[in-house]
Amino acid sequence: MTSSSVINIVGIGGSLRTGSQSERALRIALAGAEEAGARTHAITGSELILPFYDSGIPDRTPEAERLVEAVRAADGLIIVSPGYHGALSGLIKNALDYIEDLRPDTRPYLDGRGVGLVAVAYGWQAAVTTLDQLRTIAHALRGWPTPLGGSVNSAEVKFDEAGGASDEKVVSTLRLIGRQVTEFAHARRA
Repeated sequence: MTSSSVINIVGIGGSLRTGSQSERALRIALAGAEEAGARTHAITGSELILPFYDSGIPDRTPEAERLVEAVRAADGLIIVSPGYHGALSGLIKNALDYIEDLRPDTRPYLDGRGVGLVAVAYGWQAAVTTLDQLRTIAHALRGWPTPLGGSVNSAEVKFDEAGGASDEKVVSTLRLIGRQVTEFAHARRA
C-alpha cells in the first residue's frame, strides 16, 4: 500500500483511437472510483504505445517506466480492453506484460490490489471472452478482480463525449466497478 491516506486508482485502457468506446468506458469507471473518494489516473491511447515487452531487456522507455511506476504506486486498477476477434487487444496485453517488472517488489505484481475489469466489443461473444481473459490475467498477476466485471456490447451501447452512454444500466455498472475497486483498497488499508 502507499503510505498516503489517499487511495490511488490507475486506469489502463482504450485503443489508439482517441476517445474510443473503451477509453470512454474506462473514464466512467474511474469516475465511480472518484465518487468513492479515490484519486485516479488514466493511462490510455498513445501512452500505451510501448516496445514489445521483453524481460531479458532491462532498459525501459520513459513511457514504460511511467506505466510501471504508476502501477507500483496504485492501490487498485481498472483495466478496460477492446475486444478484437474474441480477445483483448495487443496494446493492452503488452502493457499488462510490463507488470512483470514488479515481480521482485515487496508487493509483487498486483498483490493485494483490487482490479476492475471491463471489455468493450462489437458483439456479446467478443465482449464476454475478452472479459474472461482479463480475469485470467488479473488472477495470474495476483490481483483481486472485483465481484462485478463489465461486458459491453458496443453494437448496442454507445458512449458519448460527456461521460455517459446510451444505456444507463451500463453507466451504473461501470461506476459500480470503480467503486468496488476503491472500497477494496479502503478495506485492505483498514
